[in-house]
Amino acid sequence: MRIIGGRLKGIRLQPPVNLPVRPTTDMAKEALFNILNNRFDFETCTILDLFCGTGNLTFEFASRGAENILAVDMDYGCVNWVKTTAKKHEFNQIDVRKGDVFKLLKQMTGSYDVIFADPPYNMPNIPQIPVLVAAQQLLKPNGLLVVEHQSNMKLDKQPGYTETRKYGNSSFSFFEFV
Repeated sequence: MRIIGGRLKGIRLQPPVNLPVRPTTDMAKEALFNILNNRFDFETCTILDLFCGTGNLTFEFASRGAENILAVDMDYGCVNWVKTTAKKHEFNQIDVRKGDVFKLLKQMTGSYDVIFADPPYNMPNIPQIPVLVAAQQLLKPNGLLVVEHQSNMKLDKQPGYTETRKYGNSSFSFFEFV
């Protein structure tokens, strides 16, 4: 897992091999950040990373100076790895929580500039993510929800959908709520 931009650009992080994850590929991550860089000044951004896994995106946002990042995952090993790595690299803006993302989304208040969700591809309720984000009004004005999913899944009927970008078997669908 390589950090591709910011303060830790080029550093490779070695998460434990036993974590139940499927990290976003460097190619897809680089493409995503090319899109986001044109839209956001990360130093003033608040980020919500759902299903954070190894913290691949959390650490990328932190390396680029994001103001505040909340990373959420169900797996204790993932949560522990992200907490330990954040402390090691002095990413004080990262808050990590263990919990069920769908339960959390129903209870959350506050708002974020960018919400990134990378759920397990076999999770049946992925289409509920934009519905819950919209219902709880979790995006700031001009904010963006990005859901990573298998390319054969279509999310274009969900509220706020704007586009999908495909990168091999993975796709990013983008959502905005006015």
